Amino acid sequence: MEQYMMTNFNNKKFLSFLHSNKKFLIFILLMSVFRSAVADWYSVPTGSMKPTIQEGDRIIVNKIAYDVRLPFTDVSLLSIATPKRGEIIIFDSEAADLRLIKRVIGLPGDVVEMSNEIIKINGQRLSYKNSQTYIHQVNSEEITTSTEKIDNIQHSINIDQAASNRLSNFAPVTVPAGHYLVLGDNRRHSADSRVYGFIPHQELRGKATAIAFSVDYTNYYIPRSDRFFLDIYDI
Repeated sequence: MEQYMMTNFNNKKFLSFLHSNKKFLIFILLMSVFRSAVADWYSVPTGSMKPTIQEGDRIIVNKIAYDVRLPFTDVSLLSIATPKRGEIIIFDSEAADLRLIKRVIGLPGDVVEMSNEIIKINGQRLSYKNSQTYIHQVNSEEITTSTEKIDNIQHSINIDQAASNRLSNFAPVTVPAGHYLVLGDNRRHSADSRVYGFIPHQELRGKATAIAFSVDYTNYYIPRSDRFFLDIYDI
């Protein structure tokens, strides 16, 4: 009897808590659904997309750019679009067992090759300009930067001259249906399709659209004053 009364008392307290905080709880639920299915941010832990994206950047991700998914699941309810060349995507790589951020280079059916960092798609060489080499202030690495243009998207790439060039070349490959070939902008410091293979469409989690803010991991996580609300395709 005493146990029943205690259980009944606890149930009443719980129901009272729900009633008193229902607006807040509904808000939390809606925010969770929004972040799960519509938009979220992604914290970038590595420099594989430098110079476009740096370690510590918080990237805004449009989760309905390509598919509408059932909240809290990976189930696609509606396919809206497919990535375009040059877009930056977030995906859960089964091969790497990691969530990764990379740039789309090859679409289904494309024949892609790389020779000494130079990419050709379907036999057409991408445009490269404004190449310059500088010495990194911290680690004295010799870095070559270039502006690469793929379709109508221009972006900078890094080539670390001191790093291994084992990923600087690959023979022509055909991107299979329903897959994408992706690369990091920091070409000699990126594990991408050259390591993990083509990316299946079902692994996509959204399109990177902007940098919300950034913190400097090497300086006590102090926010970087020049990296607030930047268009990721206009850096």
